[in-house]
Amino acid sequence: MKDKKYKILFVCLGNICRSPAAQGIFQAVVDRNGSTALFHVDSAGTYSGHQGDLPDRRMCSAAAARGYSLTHRARPVTSLDFLEFDLVMAMDDNNYTDLMDLAPSVEDSRKIKRMADYLTGHSITYIPDPYYMGRDGFELVLDLLENACGNLYRELMSKFGR
Repeated sequence: MKDKKYKILFVCLGNICRSPAAQGIFQAVVDRNGSTALFHVDSAGTYSGHQGDLPDRRMCSAAAARGYSLTHRARPVTSLDFLEFDLVMAMDDNNYTDLMDLAPSVEDSRKIKRMADYLTGHSITYIPDPYYMGRDGFELVLDLLENACGNLYRELMSKFGR
């Protein structure tokens, strides 16, 4: 990695639950490890209906109980994000497919990865949408994202030779 920050975009459907939580968790991992100067972290959604909204209050509450502050305002992902970001993390297969369709080129599509690919100790293959799942769903998503974000961070730092 050169002098520029490595840019990661976390993407879910509405950008009010999973992706802002992933953004907050990954940023906390970065900050705790003194790597803030190395990363730029953001999130977006494949659906624009929540544009400008803060994260879901239930996700904010569950995240705050673990020490994460989620203040991101929802925004839709655009094809321009592929020019800006080095890595685009999809929360589930629908997000992955939508991102692949949006990618301006084959090279840009290589930036898209599945968040669940960074899970260890879980058999789940996607980060579920907790919107209709109740409190336990938000806790499950936070557990999964803490696991995946930690593994993603370690992999990137190893890739950067740090």
